[in-house]
Amino acid sequence: MSASIGKGVALLAALTVAAGAGYWFGGQRPHAAQEAAAGAAAPEKGARKVLYYRNPMGLPDTSPTPKKDSMGMDYIPVYEGEEQESGGGVKISEAKIQRLGVRSVPVERRSLDAVVRAAGRVEVDERRLATVTPKFEGYVEKLFVNATGQYVARGAPLFEAYSPELLATQREYAIAAQALAQVKADETTAAGMKRLAESALERLRNWDVTDDQIARLAAGGAPQRALTFRAPASGHVIERKATQGMRFMPGEALYQLADLSTVWVIAEVAEQDIGRVRTGLAARARLEAYPGQEFAGRITYIYPTLKADTRTAQVRVELPNPQGRLKPAMYAQVEIVAAGGPRLVVPSSAVIDNGTRRVVLVDKGDGRFEPRDVKLGERGDEYTAVTDGVKEGERVVVSANFLLDSEANLKAALGALTGGADTAKVTHRAVGTLDDVDAKTGTLLITHEPVESLKWPKMTMEFVPANESLAKKLAPGAAIEFDFVERKPGEWVVTKMQARK
Repeated sequence: MSASIGKGVALLAALTVAAGAGYWFGGQRPHAAQEAAAGAAAPEKGARKVLYYRNPMGLPDTSPTPKKDSMGMDYIPVYEGEEQESGGGVKISEAKIQRLGVRSVPVERRSLDAVVRAAGRVEVDERRLATVTPKFEGYVEKLFVNATGQYVARGAPLFEAYSPELLATQREYAIAAQALAQVKADETTAAGMKRLAESALERLRNWDVTDDQIARLAAGGAPQRALTFRAPASGHVIERKATQGMRFMPGEALYQLADLSTVWVIAEVAEQDIGRVRTGLAARARLEAYPGQEFAGRITYIYPTLKADTRTAQVRVELPNPQGRLKPAMYAQVEIVAAGGPRLVVPSSAVIDNGTRRVVLVDKGDGRFEPRDVKLGERGDEYTAVTDGVKEGERVVVSANFLLDSEANLKAALGALTGGADTAKVTHRAVGTLDDVDAKTGTLLITHEPVESLKWPKMTMEFVPANESLAKKLAPGAAIEFDFVERKPGEWVVTKMQARK
């Protein structure tokens, strides 16, 4: 009996302890669940900040809070540092800017010294050439200048020539002149002698016999057997055909002299550059023979035709050559400075040219960079003129711009592969009236009420539909509510439109 009572007391004590423990755990369980839920809701330390949620199908629609699309798919969060600038730009951190060595300068208005470069060759100044050509038939009896390249002064003797015809003409003139002075004849005979003397005198002068020699013949002097030819100008002998004892014919060039104190450089200017070249512009030439030296001159003439095989125009640059260092047939690199007035310019290093597009990266501050298509004008040594695409005062990247452009292109490519997932375009919502639909272009004419997100007042404007089916169920004059985005600056696209509820 006592044993059974002891077992009952022990069982009652165990049940009491179990009930107490159950009560305690039951009282603690709600608190533990609340703590677990609070722990799940609290963001982890160092977690990234969600900026917005984008459409999973790449449509131009974002939301500040989590949501689902019409197919029930969750919008994808975009975290801080992952956002991409509109228009294909890029945003990078300050630390990365420093690592890349990004540097930008302002777009400014300044004079642009456009330099036209061309290859050329040194040639003789054609105005300083002289040719020695006998006007009668004869023989070279004696040479005074017998080497090509020899320098001769004006009036220096070149060679002596014997001509039977010249000797006969001298005698004819001497006889006629002496007869007129000594013989008294009738008028007919005197007239005939006079005509004979004048004819002989004319031939002698045409053959370059000097007046002193002619006067000596008229005074009774003996005719000279040989005639001395003298240099008509100072210069170097660049061609010599006369040799001792040779026979020459009338008009045969025996010597050619060139004054090399001034020379020409004939530059071959490309067709696209000829519009920037004009006479009077300064030019400088560099020659392989004299490295590191420049020879200054000016453009004196632009030839009127182009060379069909090279599509180049010949430009004549005149250079002084007092020391004779510039020699004909030397090759030269010519630079023509075509200075222009003030214009909008960017450093040439800021332009990224891939052959089809010319782009500069505009620094918008706070690590944001926007690629901008530009139209270029003339190019200088360090700067390039810009006719469209940037404004004065905007800053463009001049170093590491290729790296930034590659990063922007990479983000754009990823956006294209994911259906535009990297492009964040803000959707605006408005109500209004569908006034008209252009049958040819499909453009929508809408009068909308004020749009708070854009601070727009009520107005009528044109919109582009995202697809043709948007307006098929609506007639002009219908009250509508619609969503729209800015696809590119100034182009507003309706992505959703329905009758106003």
